[in-house]
Amino acid sequence: MSGELGVSEPAAAPLDPEERVDLLLRDLRSTREGLTAREAARRLVHYGPNMLRRRGGRRWPGELARQFTHPLALLLWAAALLAWWAGIVAVALAIVVVIVVNAAFAFVQEMQAERAVEALAAYLPERAKVLRDGQEQMVDAADLVPGDVLVVEEGDRISADARLITGGVEVDLSALTGESMPAYRSAELADVHVPLLQARDLVFSGTVCTEGEGRALVFATGMHTELGRIAALSERVEREVSPLESQVRRVAWLIALIAVVMGLAFLPVAVYGAKLPFHDAVVFAVGLLVGNVPEGLLPVITLALALGVRELVRRGAVVKRLSAVETLGSADVICTDKTGTLTENRMHVATVWTTAGPQHLTGADTVQGTDSDAALVALAAVMTRCNNAQPATAEADGTAIGDPTELALLEAASRLGHGITPADRERDRRRQFHFDPVLKLMSTVDERDNGVWTDTKGAPEAVVPHCSRILQTDASTQPLTDDVRRRVEEQVDALARHGLRVLALAERRLNAAALPENRAEAEQDLTLIGLAAMADPPRPEVAEAVAHCHGAGIRVIIVTGDHALTAAAIAHQVGIGGPHPRVVTGEELDRMPEDDLDHLLRHHRELIFARSSPEAKLRIADALRAEGHVVAMTGDGVNDAPALRRADIGVAMGRSGTDVAREAATMVLTDDNFATIVTAIGAGRRIYDNIRKFICYIFAHTTPEITPFLVFALGGGAIPLPLTVLQLLAFDVGTETLPALALGRERAEPGLMDRPPRPRSEGVIRGSMLLRAWLFLGVICAALQMAGFFAVLIHADWHPGDPTGPGTPLHHSYQQATTMTLLGMVAGQIGTAFAARTDHASLRSIGVFTNPLLLWGIGFELALAALFIYAPPFQDLLGTAALTPAMVALVIPFPFVVWGADELRRWLLRRQTHASTSARRKS
Repeated sequence: MSGELGVSEPAAAPLDPEERVDLLLRDLRSTREGLTAREAARRLVHYGPNMLRRRGGRRWPGELARQFTHPLALLLWAAALLAWWAGIVAVALAIVVVIVVNAAFAFVQEMQAERAVEALAAYLPERAKVLRDGQEQMVDAADLVPGDVLVVEEGDRISADARLITGGVEVDLSALTGESMPAYRSAELADVHVPLLQARDLVFSGTVCTEGEGRALVFATGMHTELGRIAALSERVEREVSPLESQVRRVAWLIALIAVVMGLAFLPVAVYGAKLPFHDAVVFAVGLLVGNVPEGLLPVITLALALGVRELVRRGAVVKRLSAVETLGSADVICTDKTGTLTENRMHVATVWTTAGPQHLTGADTVQGTDSDAALVALAAVMTRCNNAQPATAEADGTAIGDPTELALLEAASRLGHGITPADRERDRRRQFHFDPVLKLMSTVDERDNGVWTDTKGAPEAVVPHCSRILQTDASTQPLTDDVRRRVEEQVDALARHGLRVLALAERRLNAAALPENRAEAEQDLTLIGLAAMADPPRPEVAEAVAHCHGAGIRVIIVTGDHALTAAAIAHQVGIGGPHPRVVTGEELDRMPEDDLDHLLRHHRELIFARSSPEAKLRIADALRAEGHVVAMTGDGVNDAPALRRADIGVAMGRSGTDVAREAATMVLTDDNFATIVTAIGAGRRIYDNIRKFICYIFAHTTPEITPFLVFALGGGAIPLPLTVLQLLAFDVGTETLPALALGRERAEPGLMDRPPRPRSEGVIRGSMLLRAWLFLGVICAALQMAGFFAVLIHADWHPGDPTGPGTPLHHSYQQATTMTLLGMVAGQIGTAFAARTDHASLRSIGVFTNPLLLWGIGFELALAALFIYAPPFQDLLGTAALTPAMVALVIPFPFVVWGADELRRWLLRRQTHASTSARRKS
């Protein structure tokens, strides 16, 4: 054992991974049983973690530069240059300050969002199975060291460069070579003096095992692997721009175009129509440009998506891309597996059946009297031999390793009094033919009972056709006649109707001198031993989640490899498909033309596809997407990867899923629970709604911001400028962002999961939203703030055309009036924030004080406004003046007017919706 070796790390001389295995083991100071845990810990200190170091240099300068060049920033740069050219240096400098502040804020938010997504890797650490202290153990892939013996199985991502010492595997080397076809690698195919990537006994970090199993001696980790030597593969991948961000950027360009067109169109009006001095006309143009810029829009959206991703993690769903959050909100079909997703995946064998009849395995005690039943003895032998799971042991810290089905078979065999240790099983195994999801079979060739046997398990309809005889209780065999086959089928159906998952087990004695080389030879002329029926109850929360799906207009389709009756029984228990669900078997689906499949999916909301292959998942996903559906597809196996990639939302299982499935998926469930998918869809809807809310909130301020400049221009010099450019900049930078962020954390509206999914083609920014923001909320806010402006001037005996400049009797009153406009905008903004909290529901239904962050944001807004109005430094900078209590009292009702008007609008909409719904029901 490696713990008895005197050197704690391999020799410093360069290793030759192609040398003989015994020499490589000597050089690495290891054994075929691996290292001890203490030895591995010492080597980890010496070699460092098995990780690739980041390359590509610092990214933050480019990210920061990008904040200065997006369309909204370019619009502000244009305004600054215009002001500088006109000699308004103070305004130009103020706009530059605004650009810098916004860029810094956006940069910080995007970096936080990126870190939020990168941090999700901690929730899904790569794991590897190794031999430590002579036992198979799961460890973090980062803890692998040279000398470890790696256990490689189908679906595993290989985490280090290693030399196969037993077994054979097919490996996808495309990450290193670009070749799409899997390559066969075997311990028996020793190559020397060839390039490492061509050596047929070596496997490499970053590649994927697609078939087979074996053990491999790790000879390189971290940056010393082939993957580590390829610099291009360790470059950072650029952050993907989500469809939502693309939509918003298109809108940003549209806003920029509108602002420029408005400035160019109204500039002649200001100069020639209104007879404004050129200086004032430039102020007007700058005000239009600045007033049209929603500076906080892009960073707030990015941060809202990142916060949404973090929230989903807390709910058990790790989303790997920000863009997936918006897609979740529009999902209208969930294609789900059954085992482990709808059910608890805590299997136990409830009943075994042989020709003697059913034997119910109740309680926890060993079943007595099995030695006298040869069929039960053989059944237990196949359960243990045709199996790769490891039961919980004290040496493995009480942790069982393996597929839940195989663990259940081991437990049943033990209760039948015929357990076996994994070491004995491995010692006696001669061949393995892995489980094939298409054939639905697994077989091993084992030495046992003084002979060599084929041991086979699988779906009854797959195993029975390979059988020619059936085992009796006295160890004799009889031909498997049509009557006996019918009896077996009836027994399978009877067990499946109770929701039990049924496996058939078979065996054949072989000639030890001529072992089968392929599964076709091994899996012929078998003797059927019996059946094992496993119970896997539905998760208690799934029925409620399915009901939520029905209320939300989401279809649920089961795609499972299980028996049709088993799948139908579980579906009935959780409420999928109704009392008489439409069940389609794999054979039916294979024979079904595309047009018939499209018709089936179009006219049946909920279906059960039983005994389905992974290829069927891909076909179903394609058919649903062709019909315009947004599809969430679950999967856990290697062959599920194409369907997970093709679906709009690929959902992999975090516990039972393979590395390949988790990599292909968009979302990984840390609890493998169907209810978490529904929770994530609800969260996606809420996040998308909240993005719309703060977009509406931000856009609602465009009209109040440009109205003072339009009034100024159209007044032809008779009306003084109601709001200075510096005051507008103070409003944009100081008071808008925090409430917008708070709206991104708004709770879900009542009835969120009672409305149909959002259509795929529907954009985040709709015409009705813009009408509400610009022509309803915006117009009301603008009217109120202008009313406050004119009220102060009129109270000071101002008449149109009266001078208000410095040194005039009305100058102080004019400053109070512009300050009143600024305060009126802030007050209108508060009313808009409360109005934007809901799209349809009343504010009372969600609670006035249920968003504490919004209340803090409004408090900050009011404190900042007071600072602008009453602090002498800001008075000098912004041209504000202290307001009297009467003036402040005039503004107090403004938020209630804005919110109340929108509350009335929403009440009328709800009333209209209710009336139309009632009319449809009556008709």
